[in-house]
Amino acid sequence: MSQTDQAPRDTPRRIKSFVKREGRLTSGQEKNLAALWPRYGLNKPDTPLDWAGVFGRDAHRTLEIGFGAGEVLADLAINDAARDFIGIEVYRNGVGRLLGALDAAGATNARVFQDDAVEVLAAGFADDSLHEVLLYFPDPWPKKRHHKRRIVQPVFADEIARVLAPGGIWRLATDWENYARHMREVLDVHPAFDNIGDANGYVSAPPRRDTRFENRGINKGHVVHDMAYRRRG
Repeated sequence: MSQTDQAPRDTPRRIKSFVKREGRLTSGQEKNLAALWPRYGLNKPDTPLDWAGVFGRDAHRTLEIGFGAGEVLADLAINDAARDFIGIEVYRNGVGRLLGALDAAGATNARVFQDDAVEVLAAGFADDSLHEVLLYFPDPWPKKRHHKRRIVQPVFADEIARVLAPGGIWRLATDWENYARHMREVLDVHPAFDNIGDANGYVSAPPRRDTRFENRGINKGHVVHDMAYRRRG
């Protein structure tokens, strides 16, 4: 069965890892969404997308989940034209900002969903269709009673394992120590992943643009923890 012929997948058990608290759009963000969405935007499909068809080539594909204001994704796409980049973000203001950055640089190697990542992964991505997944500074949900709302859970890890090709890398970062431990507790025992960190289980941060969420944590005195896991296969 081809990538485009695959039947729709059932969405994994619902993980509500975000709250719809949409900020006001600037006039520039509104204009970007109206003018640039036809070029960069994707709607959640009914069947997995043929990414070679979407981009017009079959290149290394990186997905960033929850890209916020898009600083990292824009920087990667603009400076690495040989690779293709996909972003998923639920908030329109961040999407509008990213579209403007991509357009200003003339980038053609990025596509964006403005939707829930859990649903988009299940609907839009075939097995083994990605080479890298980025999850940087997701909502930490620091209160213990909210830990179940953290996006990194076993069922979510199963879905990342499904869409990553063997040998693909899942990169994560958080400035909350107890969330880093939670990520490790979930992923270190997952049968599809190998932790490729040092003896302590962490990696040096790869070159990436600072984000406002990262800087907010650093300004509070938090330490950033970077992790990386290789898809077995």
